[in-house]
Amino acid sequence: MIPETNKIYEGNCIEIMRKWDDNSIDHCIADPPYNISNRKGLSWAFSKHITIEEKWDSFTREEYIEFTREWLSEVHRVVKPNGNIFIFGSYHNIYDIGYIVNEMDLKIVNSIVWFKPNAQPNITCRMFTESTEYIIWVCNENKNKAKNWTFNYEISKMLNGNKQMRNVWTIPYPSKKERSYGKHPSQKPIELISRIILIATNKNDIILDCFSGSGTTGVVAQSYGRKWIMIEKNPEYNEIARERLKNVHLEYPKQLVDTELDLVYKE
Repeated sequence: MIPETNKIYEGNCIEIMRKWDDNSIDHCIADPPYNISNRKGLSWAFSKHITIEEKWDSFTREEYIEFTREWLSEVHRVVKPNGNIFIFGSYHNIYDIGYIVNEMDLKIVNSIVWFKPNAQPNITCRMFTESTEYIIWVCNENKNKAKNWTFNYEISKMLNGNKQMRNVWTIPYPSKKERSYGKHPSQKPIELISRIILIATNKNDIILDCFSGSGTTGVVAQSYGRKWIMIEKNPEYNEIARERLKNVHLEYPKQLVDTELDLVYKE
């Protein structure tokens, strides 16, 4: 089955992707569970903040490894050869994901470090304040065969003051405006997803987000003339995504667009 574009599929991403044809999608942005949930949550004496406590983010390590192998194997199958796959993680899970990517013999193009200058303070006061997340950029092909993956070098320079972009990105956690339709505990900022989509995909490409949450990938893809497919099993998050997509023009990341960029995309 060829998946329908510009549609949110509600359900288990592994089961849904198994129904799709091989090589039916151009690229994938995956923000899987990080396996960091605390069953009771962990409060802090000087803040109302409580650490993430979602059932969908709680696995044994053995369960998490198997889960990662299953969803990543399906992504590998449905994404075209040499398509880009971007996988988010934190120090809790990114090393396991990287191990599985290497186990599958896929080419890792780059790692990206997302630095959050407005990250939550450390609750325990027993370690450094965790203020980074990581992104593994994978080319969906065997290490020895990978070639010609999409990398819009000139656009990356335009987005970085006409200088080569480095792999450490300083971008704040989503603003209240971006979360105005409802909150997701691991929502990614529009600017972060915009960089990935502008630099690593082309107009009319089909972008899959198999853990779509509140729909940021769809919002950005729709803003920049890409087709999107999102999968999310939580109906509440899907409702947030639908509301955001209805008002996508309000969230268009204008700060990333200038005259030069418009010229690059001019038909």
